[in-house]
Amino acid sequence: MRTYKINSRAKINLNLNVIGKSKKYHYIESLVCFINLSDKIYISKSNSKYHKVKFKGKFSKNISKKNTITKLFSLLDKDNALKKKYKIVIKKEIPSQSGMGGGSMNAANLLSYFYKKKLINMKQLKKYSLKIGSDVILGLNSRPKILYKDGSIKEIANIKKYHILIIKPFFGCSTKKIYSLNKTFSKSEFNKTKKNIVKNVIIKGKNDLEKSAFKLYPALKKIKNLLDKNKEANFVRMTGSGSAIIMYFNSNKFAKNALKIYKRKLNNCLCIITKII
Repeated sequence: MRTYKINSRAKINLNLNVIGKSKKYHYIESLVCFINLSDKIYISKSNSKYHKVKFKGKFSKNISKKNTITKLFSLLDKDNALKKKYKIVIKKEIPSQSGMGGGSMNAANLLSYFYKKKLINMKQLKKYSLKIGSDVILGLNSRPKILYKDGSIKEIANIKKYHILIIKPFFGCSTKKIYSLNKTFSKSEFNKTKKNIVKNVIIKGKNDLEKSAFKLYPALKKIKNLLDKNKEANFVRMTGSGSAIIMYFNSNKFAKNALKIYKRKLNNCLCIITKII
């Protein structure tokens, strides 16, 4: 059977504003980009009676048997959307519980694959995306996009390709707990900054979830305070609900300088150098 390879890229939130909440949901707006760090998905048809999903790689430990991929196939099989069974092998290069959407982006890329192969239509693509997770729809392609508070999405161009250093402590963050503790709310920024996103939303932006994340995980606050002292970084910000904190630089040289410093100072953290695509 022929095997296809898919690069499932990590997503990052250059900013994240919590606009409000209901009994069930928080309403957020965010500028989302993708980076040159990806899980590798290998997909092939199978003669088996069941789909086979296997994870490997350094970040494959502790992935539950019930995960975004098995949930996806359960939904597809319920509707008899696929005429064949598939074997999926995912080499995990994106750290789990980092705020970079590894599992959600895996599901998004598989949905895109099935759509391109004309096994599902656009209506199904969106339906399954929303059923699996709220951020899955963001990863159906790797173009930068704005997520608005009403859930609508707008793709944008000309976002600066920052060189970045990801600092990921050896613990993850509970998204559910961080949102439940959040008491920081912002006014919508994107409606006022259509022509000045870089200045007002990126450089002067923030992540509203940092306060609750730092309260739950004080070690994260210490890391952020240390990184903020770096004068070569344009800005430093947590992505998503953490635990990854990202430093943004104008050049690869500055990012490499920071890598040397923080690999030594933060030897209990994972340090990854990469770039916005």
